[in-house]
Amino acid sequence: MYVLGRDETEFDREDATDRDAGTSSDDATDRDGDCPPHTARIGSFLARDGSVGAAVGVDLDGPHAGVVFGKRGTGKSYTLGVLAEELAEADGVAPVVVDPMGVFGGLEAAGGRVVDPAVRPASIPPSTWPDLLGLDSASGPGSLVWRVVADAVDDGDREAVGAGDSASTAADEPSSPSLATLREAVAAADAPAETRRAAANHLRLAASWGVFDADAPSVASLIADGDPVVLDLAGVPDAAAAAVVRAVARGLYDARIDGGLPRLPWLLVDEAHAFFDGVAEPALRTLLTRGRAPGVSLVCATQRPAALPSVAVSQSDLLVSHRLTAARDVDRLAEAEATYLAGDLAARLPEGVGEALVVDDATETAHTVAIRERRTPHEGESPGASRLSQSEPR
Repeated sequence: MYVLGRDETEFDREDATDRDAGTSSDDATDRDGDCPPHTARIGSFLARDGSVGAAVGVDLDGPHAGVVFGKRGTGKSYTLGVLAEELAEADGVAPVVVDPMGVFGGLEAAGGRVVDPAVRPASIPPSTWPDLLGLDSASGPGSLVWRVVADAVDDGDREAVGAGDSASTAADEPSSPSLATLREAVAAADAPAETRRAAANHLRLAASWGVFDADAPSVASLIADGDPVVLDLAGVPDAAAAAVVRAVARGLYDARIDGGLPRLPWLLVDEAHAFFDGVAEPALRTLLTRGRAPGVSLVCATQRPAALPSVAVSQSDLLVSHRLTAARDVDRLAEAEATYLAGDLAARLPEGVGEALVVDDATETAHTVAIRERRTPHEGESPGASRLSQSEPR
């Protein structure tokens, strides 16, 4: 098996000798049983004549940053699901899937849990709250919210220290004020009535999102057993979903830094472009640029590569690209600045659904791969009128 993201071992080279020469599907299947430990089998090499070659895997032994690109309907979410399935079977890792479209529920068949996420208000920095609520931090309501959250968090920290509260450990995050407590503080603040009213209304809006809970479990406890966790954000307002992603991404990073998470977490974010333009961006950028040191992996999937910041590509050592047609999206892929991607990049991208150009920075190579079939149900297919009409009673 050829392992992406890992310098080739003797085992890898032996099985990859025919990577670009077509072999029968039976031969490729035989190789699947030889999967090295801590390796995710994602598919097989695809030759120019359409024949399938040696098996292809992704290294799970160390942390990685990766991106999965592809225009709508080419298989990007499917590929992310394949990776999640493999992570579910690996030891020492803990996959978390951000599911804004509600298409990863099938991972329950692999032992996963689909959860309606809840995070603590204190997991969002005080300086970020005005932006989260759509307020100008320099305005009266925005500065009031900032001050109230900062004071409430500081009070909670002092109470925890004074009580010797074990909740201040990495395994169980510090106590957090509730949104009701924050609204009470706003009502009692020394500020004009209209300022207090505007701040309270915005906090009431945040409460309506249903994602904030002062007693929510810590991020580390959410993935303590290593089973896949799917954060179901379908139907959740954009600002609320961004808050959840911010809290989870930063929570995974801090838990690893503080030693409160013995497993290596993998954060898989579908429709990632939606989270790089808002309050989640700093936490995701931290994982891209500094996540490898504590062992936190981040994989971002999107149909709009041009909407991701350049750092998402430049910091990724694993790039998987299905079909792209927009010139600006192809240009973003080219920002990998890899000499082995020289030439007409658009012409190298495969056209078939489930086929992808895989760029491996560890070995400085690029290959065409046929992504394997999912073992769990994939819920990302678009509905078709023909299928619906066939199911209607006659």
